Amino acid sequence: MRLLRHLHKAPLRVLRLQRRKSMMRIRFSMIRLQCALSQEKAETKQMLRIYQQYVTGQVSKAELQQANAQLADVLRATGLGVFAILPFAPVTIPLIVKLGRKLGIEVMPSAFAPKDKYLHPGKSSKALSGPAATKPVKKTES
Repeated sequence: MRLLRHLHKAPLRVLRLQRRKSMMRIRFSMIRLQCALSQEKAETKQMLRIYQQYVTGQVSKAELQQANAQLADVLRATGLGVFAILPFAPVTIPLIVKLGRKLGIEVMPSAFAPKDKYLHPGKSSKALSGPAATKPVKKTES
């Protein structure tokens, strides 16, 4: 009833606002995608540089582990790319991601995964910043 009254008062304004809101949502999604892709590109370039230095023996173990983690991200993205060409991809890819997270497997590359869920699967940002997290610890003196 409330919606009908609102549409009756200013139907064109409501339609313009809804269109603007959806366009802004799409624009922000595209900006997030662009940022994630540029981050993956930079990390992949760094991975290749580390592997080139590994051949000459100028790489530490920490850098090699970082490069191997990025290689795993590249393989994850490649695996999802296979599902992107299948029919019903808008349905199958979110289903695969949801099922993987439920089983404790991160299917998305690190640049595309939510940061708090990637670091702490199964915990939301509210759970990490709840009252238990900010509770002071009392020290006992001996």
